[in-house]
Amino acid sequence: MKRFLSWIMLIFSLNFSNSQMHEFGLFVGGSNFIGDIGSTEFIKPSSSSIGLLYKWNVTTRYSLRASFMSSKLVASDNRSKDINRVSRDFNFKNNIQEFSTGIEFNFFDFNLHDEQMYYSPYIYTGINYFKYSLLKMNFSSKIAEKYDEEWNFALPIILGIKTNFSPDFVVGIEFGFRYTLTDNIDSSNPIKEYSESKDLKFGNLSNKDWYTFSGITFSYTFGRMPCYCKEK
Repeated sequence: MKRFLSWIMLIFSLNFSNSQMHEFGLFVGGSNFIGDIGSTEFIKPSSSSIGLLYKWNVTTRYSLRASFMSSKLVASDNRSKDINRVSRDFNFKNNIQEFSTGIEFNFFDFNLHDEQMYYSPYIYTGINYFKYSLLKMNFSSKIAEKYDEEWNFALPIILGIKTNFSPDFVVGIEFGFRYTLTDNIDSSNPIKEYSESKDLKFGNLSNKDWYTFSGITFSYTFGRMPCYCKEK
């Protein structure tokens, strides 16, 4: 009986995996930081970003998605509308590499089985694991300095709209917000050997840092076409 159930589960998994449409693509756009240095606007790219993404379209409404993104977050107080930040004039740069996995939900049916053109707004969420530099502010030069590196987690919320302009290609525009579990991307709350020195800390230490990626996705579809037809 156990052997029979094992074979049934294996056959089901093979049929399920062969009935999906896959996507592999490229993300190109910009990034910006939201924290204790620089502008507080949610979408104001200050540096370029690039990434790779993969989607497993389970149905016309949702997909399993994984991605890798990379960018150099750049922020300067002179780009802020806050006069106090402008007069302070702090600056920092931080390299970010993130891995993300989660679920993408389409608000409309996005049927890659048909040759006709479809479009749909979508939302993505999941979990991010990202690498960044630990910084401390040099108050004489007003530029943050690196003293270590660390991996941490972030919660992504991505909003976008996409269309399949041909049976083999999908293009989209998306805006992604990352709520991180750290407050030191910008050097405002240095940790480890610097954690005891309150003189090195500044800004609102009770708030975590955010960063955003906004840009264009371009993906190629492959694999067996899924059948979304209803049973008669």
